[in-house]
Amino acid sequence: MEEVEIPQYFLCPISLQIMKDPVTTVTGITYDRESIEMWLLTAEEETETAACPVTKQPLPKDTELLTPNHMLRRLIQAWCTVNAEKGVDRIPTPKYPMNKSNILRLIRQVNNNDHQLCAEALRKMADLVSENEKNRKCLEQVGAIKAIVCFIVKSFKCEKLIPGIEEALRIFHLIWNPTSENKQYVKDNHDLVQAILWILKSELKTSHVLIKTHAMMVLKNVTEVSSSNLLSGLDPEFFQQMVNTLRKNGKNYISQQATKAALQVLIDACPWGRNRLKIVESGAIFELIELELSNPEKRVSELVFCLLANLCVLADGRADLLKHAAGIAVVTKRTLRISSATDDSALQILGLISKFSATNEVLLEMLRVGGVSKLCMVIQADCEPHLKKKAREILRAHSHVWSNSPCIQVYLLTRFPGQ
Repeated sequence: MEEVEIPQYFLCPISLQIMKDPVTTVTGITYDRESIEMWLLTAEEETETAACPVTKQPLPKDTELLTPNHMLRRLIQAWCTVNAEKGVDRIPTPKYPMNKSNILRLIRQVNNNDHQLCAEALRKMADLVSENEKNRKCLEQVGAIKAIVCFIVKSFKCEKLIPGIEEALRIFHLIWNPTSENKQYVKDNHDLVQAILWILKSELKTSHVLIKTHAMMVLKNVTEVSSSNLLSGLDPEFFQQMVNTLRKNGKNYISQQATKAALQVLIDACPWGRNRLKIVESGAIFELIELELSNPEKRVSELVFCLLANLCVLADGRADLLKHAAGIAVVTKRTLRISSATDDSALQILGLISKFSATNEVLLEMLRVGGVSKLCMVIQADCEPHLKKKAREILRAHSHVWSNSPCIQVYLLTRFPGQ
């Protein structure tokens, strides 16, 4: 691109970029709409005004008070056209900003029994939420979550995927905000959970990955705020479906994003002992180890190890982990390699195994796959004191079995006796 001198008044005072949609505030300063709206959006919530970035005068947060500067926009567009040969991109005419009355009209159409009208309204809403944060916030504020929840449940009760379901799921995930009002629509909504489960099990001809990924993301949003009554009442079929999505080579696999959401859903359900047992009985331990063996992503490892630590509290969970040929080995290998969160979970798992499942065969397996030497490394590594303490406790508890091994040194067991 050829060097071009840009007129100073074409630049937004906030972004210092050429303005695409210049608007003038009540303080008389012109900004690019996206920049000033983000400035107002991120201002302190307790106050009704924000400080003007240039004048520092009070500036109302109501974006409806921003006046389009059409004259300046036309000047910028004309200048861009003249300098197009020098590599300057033309500035398109901005769309007129959406207001609440238009969104309310779309929401009323979503609640309509005419499926075609409903689908068209959802497509328009999906386009809006994809444009900018202002539209997403506006949709959430006028009650779109309630309308979307009703639509998803209606589709489930009709026992057919009504046109617009993909857009509905995407809108929900993008505008979701766990306010007290929004929580009341989902926290005890068993029908919504069943509807999402039904979507995940459905045979879809088109947009399979997109629809099911959005469905899993919505389910994650819902379970994060669900009541104890809803979470404790989840049935084995629910957990089986979650575990099935973890199987990368299975027909139920969706996407990496959906995998992370499914793992988080299972973790959210773990505080209830009955749920942990249902998850283990769904074959989760085997699938988690297999997933970890093929996984290159840090966040997935953290979620996998967190879930394993929760499930290994149960005897059946520990038995399934020990039954897998790579169970102890994968826990050992990942320790000190991923993150402090993974280390914490790994030490919990090894601690539970060494305390409740420490047969001679298991202890020798830990020695064979490098578990004992890794515990020694934890003591020497720059990690949290409580992890060093846990490693030391495990080594001391079974020093009679491991003491003759060349990889363990006596001083590591006695060097910090007070910790």
